[in-house]
Amino acid sequence: MILMKVNLFINNKEIEADSYTELKDPGRFDDVVGYVADGNANHVDQAVQAAYQAFLSWRKTPLKEKISLILQSANMIENAKSELAEITAKENGMLVDRTKGEIAMGIAGMRNLADLAETAFDPQQMEDEAGWVTVEKRPMGVIAGIVPWNAPLVLTMQKIAPTLLAGNTIVIKPSPFATMGVTTLLKKISGLFPSGVINIVHGDAEVGSALTTHPIVRKISFTGGGQTAKMVMKSAAETLKGIHLELGGNDPAIVLDDADIEEVVPKIVEGTFRRTGQFCFAIKRVYVPRSIYEDFYKKVVEVTDAYTIGHQLNKNVTMGPLNNRQQYTNVNALIERMEKNGANMVKLGKVLEPNDWDKGYYIQPRVVRDVQKDAEVVTCEQFGPILPLIPYDSVEEVIKLANDSEYGLGSSIWSSDSERALHVAREIEAGLTFINGHGQTPLGLKYMPFGGVKQSGIGRENSTVVFDEFIEYQGINYHK
Repeated sequence: MILMKVNLFINNKEIEADSYTELKDPGRFDDVVGYVADGNANHVDQAVQAAYQAFLSWRKTPLKEKISLILQSANMIENAKSELAEITAKENGMLVDRTKGEIAMGIAGMRNLADLAETAFDPQQMEDEAGWVTVEKRPMGVIAGIVPWNAPLVLTMQKIAPTLLAGNTIVIKPSPFATMGVTTLLKKISGLFPSGVINIVHGDAEVGSALTTHPIVRKISFTGGGQTAKMVMKSAAETLKGIHLELGGNDPAIVLDDADIEEVVPKIVEGTFRRTGQFCFAIKRVYVPRSIYEDFYKKVVEVTDAYTIGHQLNKNVTMGPLNNRQQYTNVNALIERMEKNGANMVKLGKVLEPNDWDKGYYIQPRVVRDVQKDAEVVTCEQFGPILPLIPYDSVEEVIKLANDSEYGLGSSIWSSDSERALHVAREIEAGLTFINGHGQTPLGLKYMPFGGVKQSGIGRENSTVVFDEFIEYQGINYHK
């Protein structure tokens, strides 16, 4: 196997580093899948300076040309979908088909934003007898994009498209646990753009700090965990940078007593265990009416037990490993604490490759029943394959329970009565609420602002709202 050597990418040139870090397969962590250049603060400065020089001309590029380049980029990514999915699956542990689906979602998002951009930057103009006013939208400058490991390709596309359409340039820092796919994707499309519009610097804390404190960077667009987001905010405060934070969630799924168990349970289970539970708006807690609790629990166990766990490149596998040792340790520690406290928990799924089980970060899915409303597994963001089922007695009670969280990203309501579900949905404190599904339809992907309330983030992605994250307003007032 030929191992990838992933260099930095600054001003449309590959930049070698003094040292490289091994990137290992989380499903066979003795296997090295690539070598990634170790960036440093000096590389960050080079990338930011290149991005700023490119910005001076890119901001003046006609919008039609920007739209055309984003659409060409989407087409190029689509043609490379299989290659990108294979590379990314090897490094982050997600299933190849799931990664292909996420790439397709990212492509659709780029095309959506290209369409919405046609009128998104139109100025607003007013006039009276004393004068006239025009309110215009201007690009900000250099944007720092920091991308996590769990869905790196789609999240990169969600940062690239609105940033560049708005007339900014960007420096991307991929996660150290998922660098190859992001870098491969960006290098493919960067040739379409002027030198310096897209730059990539790999690294860990030093690179992140250099990006978030650099005086020329005007905004930080970060997707990841809350603790890191707090450090980003502190760093941004030094130069009063703008921040855009898409963070984690503790998404409740509320099952109403008229829900069709046979129909909704497979969807809820999929909304929980997709990507081995490692995505921000995964279902983290399910509230079930006491009147249907036993039947619901039995169906959840039946559906969950059908998962096959093993290496992500095995086509018979439906659940791969966790991404990294820290996440694996955290989830196992949570399971051990629950077992110690006597949790009524069942381990499910079929292990496909038992001889290789200890060679990867594998955990079988767990379903936990009769969970107390304040149990740790209910109040935390597990970010792993654990599903707690909490009984409730009234709609008023469950709305209060669902909102009793420091998080507020996604949520879902499950009912045979759409009007009843809509009434409950409007009571939930979350940036996103889905009814009888957990995720966006194509219409939702285009028009729903994506983001959370409370400690689930600041700002939004997708829809025309995302452009406001990457522009400044300039008001001009003419006196007659």
